[in-house]
Amino acid sequence: MVLQRWDPFRDLRQMEDTMNRLWRGFGGSAAGTEDWNISLDVVQRPDEIVVKASMPGVKPDDIDVAIEDNILTIRAERKTEYEEEGSIYLVRERQIGSFYRALRLPDTVDAGKVTSHYEDGVLTISLPKAEEKKKKQIKINIGGGAKAIEAKKEK
Repeated sequence: MVLQRWDPFRDLRQMEDTMNRLWRGFGGSAAGTEDWNISLDVVQRPDEIVVKASMPGVKPDDIDVAIEDNILTIRAERKTEYEEEGSIYLVRERQIGSFYRALRLPDTVDAGKVTSHYEDGVLTISLPKAEEKKKKQIKINIGGGAKAIEAKKEK
């Protein structure tokens, strides 16, 4: 007989592991929604924010980009390609269906000047920063001395 420390959550963890194996057996994952997200790269530059979204196989007409309340939303749909009659898929790994991604933007973005470009399966969205929201360097001179102090101020 082996003594074992009692763990009240061991059965729950074992059940979770069993369910994860079951989902993997059906070709999915326990956190299957991760497979349906659009992969993004977001780069901040001094004058703009650039978002690059990978969407291979998606037609430009099936992409919808919008900004509302400082939230950038990208929606896309990859439609099913039908094979000729009598053909069957032996392997089908490419995702089909609707994809969605939302990204909160800083209030420095000028939504009226946003541009987008789609090429080779990559959607590039340029979000320029508003002039009045950019960081300004202000020099403060102290009277009677040759000292100058630089202060950073954001509007």
